[in-house]
Formats: sequence, C-alpha cells, structure tokens
Amino acid sequence: MTDRYILAIESSCDETSVAVLKNETDLLSNIIASQVESHKRFGGVVPEVASRHHVEVITLCIKEALTESGIEASDLTAVAVTYGPGLVGALLVGMAAAKAFAWANRLPLIPVNHMAGHLMAARDVQELEYPLLALLVSGGHTELVYVSESGHYQIVGETRDDAVGEAYDKVGRVMGLTYPAGREIDELAHKGQDIYDFPRAMIKEDNLDFSFSGLKSAFINLHHNASQKGEQLATQDLCASFQAAVLDVLMTKTKKALRDYPVKTLVVAGGVAANQGLRERLVTEIQDINVVIPPLRLCGDNAGMIALAAAIEYDKRNFADLSLNAKPSLAFDSLN
Repeated sequence: MTDRYILAIESSCDETSVAVLKNETDLLSNIIASQVESHKRFGGVVPEVASRHHVEVITLCIKEALTESGIEASDLTAVAVTYGPGLVGALLVGMAAAKAFAWANRLPLIPVNHMAGHLMAARDVQELEYPLLALLVSGGHTELVYVSESGHYQIVGETRDDAVGEAYDKVGRVMGLTYPAGREIDELAHKGQDIYDFPRAMIKEDNLDFSFSGLKSAFINLHHNASQKGEQLATQDLCASFQAAVLDVLMTKTKKALRDYPVKTLVVAGGVAANQGLRERLVTEIQDINVVIPPLRLCGDNAGMIALAAAIEYDKRNFADLSLNAKPSLAFDSLN
C-alpha cells in the first residue's frame, strides 16, 4: 500500500500553521508561528494585524513543514486548508496559499471546517468510536456536537452569546492579566476559593445551550463597583469563583447531553480543553464514558488537527476546486 501524505494549512485566527500527515494519524510535522506577542498590547486579536502576519510567514511555514517531515512536494497526495469559521482576512491568506500550492503541484484540495479540526485532533490519541459526543470549547465557539459517523457533525447545543474562551479573555483584561488570559486564570483559580456568587445561566433549563454574557457582566460589575469604592478583591478568589461558574455550566450541560444522546465516547477539544480545572472535573464527574482529550500541543489552533480532519474528508473524496471561498461563519448542521 502506498503511503499517503497530506499537507494542511491553518490560518483562521492568529496562528499560522502548516503540518504534514502521513496516512491516517502520523503527524510528521506541525509548524506553528504564533502572533500572541503582537496582539498582547491590544488585549485581543486585531484582524488586520493577524492577516498581515499570515502573509509574512505562510510560505516559510510551508517550507519548514516539508523540511521537518523529510518529504518533498512531489511526495504529497493532497493539500488541506481551513476555509471557516474564522476571521475572513486570515482565512483568505491560508486559502490563497493552499490553492496556489495545490495548483502548482497538481494536487487535490481538501476543505476543512476549523471546528471539525479541533474535534478530530482527538484521533491523535486513539481511533474514535462512533457515534460520539463532543464538547468544543474555544475562544470563538462553545458547542456540543453529535457525531453519528465519521465526518458527520451536528450541533445539539451551543452558546447564545459569548464563547467560553472569549469570556475568559474579557474578565482577564478587566483584572489586568496578560492576553490570552485563560491559562493564568486557571492557575490562579487553583489557589483561590469560590466565595463570589456568580450566576450559572441556563443551568436549569431543559436544553443544551449555553450563555456566558451574564456571567461576564456580573464579574465586570463586581470588579468595577469594588474599584469605585476603593475595595480590594482577591484576584485568586475572583478567578476561582469565575472558573467554578463556567465549569458548573459546562459539566451540567455535557452530562445532560450524554443522557440525551447515549454514546460511549466523549471528546473534549478546543483551546479551553487545555484548562486543568475542566480536565479534573471530567475525570471525577464523567463515569462509564471514554473521555478523549487531545494532547496540549493540539488543543490550540494548529494545522495538525486540520490534517487529522482532512484524512477523514480524503477518505470520503470530499475535494474542492479553486473556486473555494472563505466562510467566516461556517457552522455544523444543527439538530435543534
């Protein structure tokens, strides 16, 4: 059997990444050029700045990914690229590079949904058993996805406002923490106590949707009111209380989804899947279910996860022509 090599490109937000995948799950390279330092001073990602950085490094990342993998462009079987969701300018840079590379080397082009990439990053841990349920938690998305079979994704619950990662970054900015704030809040939360009574929105409602805007507003109001009165709030306790509220909602909704959609496997993926507090609660609260979480190196945005999802699409012969366009609001189908 001839080996298959897929070169994958990811540029949906502020990471420029290129990976090479051998066959189904053997990642030979996964190059990531981070822009975090450029966006720190703004407290968040600036789309125009992100796009310019992608333009500057995308060809270098392709070259480095090929070099590290030890193969030539002539050895490749296909090219995969994220075409949504994400920042439209950032997506277009990666897509232009992928289409040009595919055309120049006469390779088929595989379109990949960024969130499918996050979910399929779990294939790096083990081969997945279907049907399965996935909790996808990132800076831009919070959703529960039912995967009835390989490559077939359907949303069963999603946030109605802020994504959980977005809420972390916004409260982190209020506290003066460094962007991105998720990791620091998680670390501080482990040193504090849940003493502030923050809301757990929609936790008792009979649906699988999320809402984090009320929690974010309650946090900001508490912090601002204390500042106006000259009161000092304990940062560690603030973080512990905020994270406890977030995790209570995530765990309650996930457990309800597992009751509504009986499966043997739960995948938890996306940047927030790196959160140690979430990982600890999954271990203690999810019983009799195989919980699969991608390794930390594949939790954030990276092309390795896009390659792992592309392998599924390749098997289904899901190819695109050069008219493929970016879809910044691309979503899975909904069962609601």
